[in-house]
Amino acid sequence: MSLIFDFLFGQYSGYDTMDIALEIVAVIFGFLSVWCSKQNNIWVFPTGMISTSIFVYLLLKWELLGDMMINAYYFIMSVYGWYIWTRKVDADHVTPISKTTAWEHKMSGIIFLATLGFVFVVYKSFDKWTSWMAYVDTLTTAIFFVGMWLMARRKVENWIYWIVGDLISIPLYFYKGFTFTSIQYFGFTIIAIYGYLAWKKSLDKTPQIA
Repeated sequence: MSLIFDFLFGQYSGYDTMDIALEIVAVIFGFLSVWCSKQNNIWVFPTGMISTSIFVYLLLKWELLGDMMINAYYFIMSVYGWYIWTRKVDADHVTPISKTTAWEHKMSGIIFLATLGFVFVVYKSFDKWTSWMAYVDTLTTAIFFVGMWLMARRKVENWIYWIVGDLISIPLYFYKGFTFTSIQYFGFTIIAIYGYLAWKKSLDKTPQIA
């Protein structure tokens, strides 16, 4: 049992207790945010903003620029998503769950490629393009940027991006030494699968608002 504990959490031995506590709090609010998203509940955004704010601080302190930018972007997109989800499309309806349009698919591609280029420039500028993790960080950042943008616009396909990004992040964060965050992404993957099924079911039985 001791060996298993050391394997999973031994990397925290050199961390500040406050940082560990903050990571746990951020993980809890992260779970709440993803769960609220699955439930199509507006609380996805305030809970997510708490989680991302903490992670921005921690990741900046730990000099994980790609991960920090993901969370800073999440915070900004949470503000945008909060507006979109509560915006009335007519007198009786707020923005509904819908499928990604052709324009949004094109924008997703542009966001993906632009993010790859942006993160590469940032990593090179700060001399962080030094290992294979930089490549994976750049890829996951681009995936999550698209996923968050589609979620903010209430598009059912957002869950596909989350699932792919989460699956990559589980071993990545464990390798980086953040076991709690790795566990968080494992939970995110499961919730994202159910989220996709729930949103798809809702979409199939809800008439689309023009």
